[in-house]
Amino acid sequence: MIRFLLKGIIRDKNRSRLPIIIVTLGVMFTVFLYCYMTGVLGDMINFNANFSTGHVKVITQSYKENMDIMPLDLSLEGCDEITDMLRSEYPETDWVQRIQFGGLLDVPDKNGDTKEQGTAVGLGLDLLSENNTETERLQLNKALVKGRLPENKEEILVSDEFATKLGVSPGDTVTFIGSTMYGGMTICNFTLSGTVKFGINILDQGAIITDIADAKTALGMEDACSEILGFTDVDYYDDEKAGIIAADYNSKHSGQGEFDPVMIRLRDQDNLKMYLDMMNGIIALISFVFIFALSIILWNTGLIGGLRRYGEVGLRLAIGETKGHIYRSMLLESLSVGLIGSVTGTVAGLAFSYWLQVKGIDISHMLEDSTMLMPGVFRTHITGTAYYIGFIPGLMSTAFGTMLAGIGIYKRQTANLFKELQV
Repeated sequence: MIRFLLKGIIRDKNRSRLPIIIVTLGVMFTVFLYCYMTGVLGDMINFNANFSTGHVKVITQSYKENMDIMPLDLSLEGCDEITDMLRSEYPETDWVQRIQFGGLLDVPDKNGDTKEQGTAVGLGLDLLSENNTETERLQLNKALVKGRLPENKEEILVSDEFATKLGVSPGDTVTFIGSTMYGGMTICNFTLSGTVKFGINILDQGAIITDIADAKTALGMEDACSEILGFTDVDYYDDEKAGIIAADYNSKHSGQGEFDPVMIRLRDQDNLKMYLDMMNGIIALISFVFIFALSIILWNTGLIGGLRRYGEVGLRLAIGETKGHIYRSMLLESLSVGLIGSVTGTVAGLAFSYWLQVKGIDISHMLEDSTMLMPGVFRTHITGTAYYIGFIPGLMSTAFGTMLAGIGIYKRQTANLFKELQV
């Protein structure tokens, strides 16, 4: 029977061509939109994770309540011991120490007096150790505009826009003025090794990046850090996996004291819960919209095809075939059409998505006044789900459309079908 139906689909192009084209286009758009939304929202979340939140983060209880103001006085103490413990208990996760701080960046003239000065947001990263992963994670090599990355102590990176505003170039000396962890004043000289540009206004206006050892020295944080970030071994944030790690850590180590460590997930920071929920809901929304739209279109197509096939149905009834068997064979035929369209549509959608995943869409010029951490290039992202999500509307819509259209024939009187056969 299946072989017979496939021959009918191939030979009768008037019956199969339009439904296959419709299913192919619908599945192609379904796959592409899924990959696009996964890529855009996923990149936005990954960008926040890499620069700010991590997949999970260990901080003190008090720091958690005041994260927006980056309170150095509420930082983690004994961070080396905590980091070693985390690496021992959760070896599949990459753990890194970070320090977020703020202050003034002063540019002296030849006499040592202030020539230019600006407000800076600083980030202390592990840049000089042999096994550091931060350079690749933040893509500092790609962001580098002038000079080079820090290779020695007391060297910093400054955002290119900020450096231009201050009138400094690689090799110049700048002075950081800020507060230590204990509230004292700190004044430290650094050599500008290079400038970077991330394409994000909030970073490009006044960011400085230095090795975390230099930041600890400057801020009086010898064995302390603002936060310890954890990155799981997946390309994109896995909320379930992060939740398991956080729950396990908090059950073992979290206390109620002001400076006791606590682990939080990415979704619990910077209002990212909304974006994660959007990613989960967008898949269901896309599938529902396309299933519904394709079902309506294929229902109409099925009705038109059904009217043309009244004679065929009458002949099949005349030779003793039951209505139920005819109805089931039409349903099987529609599933075959849906399968062919789903395969071709998925291949086309994946091909288009792959092209955009490689090329990307540059929107950095639209983010000049943005205060959110967002990537400057939007790309699609092909995941395992993209290989089968198109089959949901592709198969369901053809089946649903045929079920609705076939009812009109299934409920007709046999006598009427014989009469139409005679005509």
